[in-house]
Order: sequence, then C-alpha cells, then structure tokens
Amino acid sequence: MMKTKNIKQALLYLLAIGISILVLFFVIGASWIGYEVKSQCRNAQRDYGDGLSADEADCVDALVSLLKDESRGFRARNSAIWALGQLGDARALPVLKSFYTGNIPDREPLDKMISQYELKKAINLTSGGINIAALIWRVGHGN
Repeated sequence: MMKTKNIKQALLYLLAIGISILVLFFVIGASWIGYEVKSQCRNAQRDYGDGLSADEADCVDALVSLLKDESRGFRARNSAIWALGQLGDARALPVLKSFYTGNIPDREPLDKMISQYELKKAINLTSGGINIAALIWRVGHGN
C-alpha cells in the first residue's frame, strides 16, 4: 500500500516536471516568434516607412509594401507573409488573398516562389484564426 502511494507521488511529480518543461518550451518558442515578427516589422518599416521613423511607420502597411515589391527576393516576401500572419491584422487579408492561388505544391522552395502554404496560414490567421503563441509575445507590446 505504501509502495503504491510512493509510486503515484513519483509519477505525479514527474508529470508536473514534464508539463512545466513543455510550458517553458512553449513560452520560449512564442517569445522567439515575437522577436522575429518585431524584427521583420522594423526592417520593413525602415525600408517602406515613407520617411517616418520605425516607431511611427505602420508595421502592417510596411510588410504589405514589402510583399508587393517585386524587386525583393521571394524569401523576404515570404517572411513578410509569415509576419503578417503572426500579426493577424485583417487589413492584410485582401493583399494576402490576391497572391493566393490555392495550388499548394508538395515542396515549395521559399527563395523561388511566393509560398502558397504560408499564404494559406496567414489568410487563416488574419481571418480570425487562433494564434495561441501570439498571446504570449503580444503581452505588453501593444500588437
């Protein structure tokens, strides 16, 4: 009887540690995503902010401008799509939809084409899809 109780306590303890580790990895991952989104925003604001400071230029507008800029490489444009999806701002939806064909190939080289897979995810997130990770990195940042 005592041995069974000790085993149950040990299993509960291990379960608590496992859950804590998963939560920690989730928070770290979500924070990293937030850092990357903010970095994408700053870079786009610097390049497409129309003379405004990076703080004054609107992130969504700057990322949309980057996406539309055909002189930019596909990798940069696909990164803008990803960041727009993470931001989840519905203002980006019409532009994202304008690039979406619905034809998602098995393999998409991100430096050779606009990613239909990333567009699909971004369209979902800008249409009100749930982005749990964004709840972590948006806290206190006004995004």
